Amino acid sequence: MSTLFKRYIALLLIFIVIGLLWNTLFIYPIKIFVVFMHEVSHGLAAIATGGRIVEIQINPQQGGHALTQGGSRFWTLTAGYLGSLLWGGLILLLAARTRFDKGISILIGLGMVAISIAFGESTFTYLFGIGFGVALIAIGFYLSEVINDWTLRIIGVTSCLYAILDIKSDVLDRSNLRSDARMLSEVTGIPTEIWGGLWILIAIGLTLWFLYLSGKTTDAAPEPTEEDI
Repeated sequence: MSTLFKRYIALLLIFIVIGLLWNTLFIYPIKIFVVFMHEVSHGLAAIATGGRIVEIQINPQQGGHALTQGGSRFWTLTAGYLGSLLWGGLILLLAARTRFDKGISILIGLGMVAISIAFGESTFTYLFGIGFGVALIAIGFYLSEVINDWTLRIIGVTSCLYAILDIKSDVLDRSNLRSDARMLSEVTGIPTEIWGGLWILIAIGLTLWFLYLSGKTTDAAPEPTEEDI
């Protein structure tokens, strides 16, 4: 069995396991992580277009908001769904195509802790952001490269999948008047369904592209051996 085939089989197994465990406590923290990155993406887009972050908040119901000031409202609203997807894809690619998994886990953890302290505005945001961040830092420092690799791959795949489902649910839920798609519709005059459909197509395309790239072999990321565990 070729190395390339093994890599794609591994990604398929991750997808299947995540699907089976989707509504369990095992996947729940990663879903909240995706929500966290969704809100962070709003904030970063505001900063990139001349604004600033006022606060970031997430809640146990897998919701949240990013309060920003200034910047482009169009790009700030657009960055949420696609930002969390791009973060997930980047994490997946880095895990699959480099041997810096331990350092990546530590870096993500440090970033979460710093953002939670600087902009968190609720007890849950503090507890989750700092707790999840510290857990990633500990995994990076104390566990093997292989465990870090699989942890990051699971986070990456879940992030991509959750981003697609998040767009779908927000577009179909007409009672949610503050969804990104609905607010972007108010800004542009383009119907919510068109924005949602466009984002879903982009999200599916990017997810397939990330999976394709992460399955390709590279000299920078040789297959783990028994000695690595």
